[in-house]
Amino acid sequence: MGLILVSGGAGFIGSHLVDELLKRGFRVRVVDNLSSGSLENVRHNIGNKNFEFVRGDLKNPEDSLKAVKDVEIVYHLAANPEVRVSTTAPEIHFKENVITTFNLLEACRKLDTVEKLVFASSSTVYGDAKVFPTPENHELKPISVYGASKAACEPLICSYAYLYGFKAASLRYANIVGPRLRHGVVFDFLMKLKGDPNVLKVLGDGTQKKSYLYISDAIEATLLVTDKLTERFETYNIGNEDWITVAEIAEIVSKVAGLRPKIIFTGGTRDGRGWPGDVKYMLLSIEKIKRLGWKPKHTSKEAIELTAKALAREVFFG
Repeated sequence: MGLILVSGGAGFIGSHLVDELLKRGFRVRVVDNLSSGSLENVRHNIGNKNFEFVRGDLKNPEDSLKAVKDVEIVYHLAANPEVRVSTTAPEIHFKENVITTFNLLEACRKLDTVEKLVFASSSTVYGDAKVFPTPENHELKPISVYGASKAACEPLICSYAYLYGFKAASLRYANIVGPRLRHGVVFDFLMKLKGDPNVLKVLGDGTQKKSYLYISDAIEATLLVTDKLTERFETYNIGNEDWITVAEIAEIVSKVAGLRPKIIFTGGTRDGRGWPGDVKYMLLSIEKIKRLGWKPKHTSKEAIELTAKALAREVFFG
């Protein structure tokens, strides 16, 4: 059975992917520089003969070569996941998202063992979409450096796939949520309530409306695309069929925490976004991946509730 590489495998999505791959009997190597991920997310796998952890940085070409050695399938999830970083330190997203992808692709080219590469892209590549649900053939107009960095990686991967003979898929994830999540709205709300249980300040006007997908649904979709991948390069939206407002999420998280805080909307940008570059509305069309036989088991609201309960145990009540 071939070796699988999960870059960023100590991160939120990556660690759950690693767990499922090991459960299915695959040999898995994780490479992670632990800038966003945590060793705690994969510690339970240490000692498993099918698991290998390499602390390495894909910004270093030598680390990329070591990571890809003898690998047949690559799941490239290494990235800085904080969209807000775009406004203050855009260079981070260029280095952590684009440079790492280029170095990884170069390693795939030089070693020539990789048969499939699956890339964690993002719904943010669409920017402020004009069509909802947004299909894969919608124009890409990212409004954050994070979204731009993900959009930049897709044609790079496509060109390497065609030039050097492996198959690749770019998965444009909606907001993926679940246990171990340490960024994003649910985590932020819980941290704010832990600091002040009486007041919850919400960035923006609360009408921001987005789709959320539970982690187990996302992993199932990711593995299905890998199994079904036959074209040289494919893009798939991975999201939900409904969406939920930030105001609704604030109420759910407060209820899970057992609190009734005063919820204050800060206004954010002039048009009610949380910050410059924040996509206000996001709902992806998932008709393409549904044709492969996948659909989410949890709604956006259920995904938020499950995540709030899990994170409350991990970081709020603990």
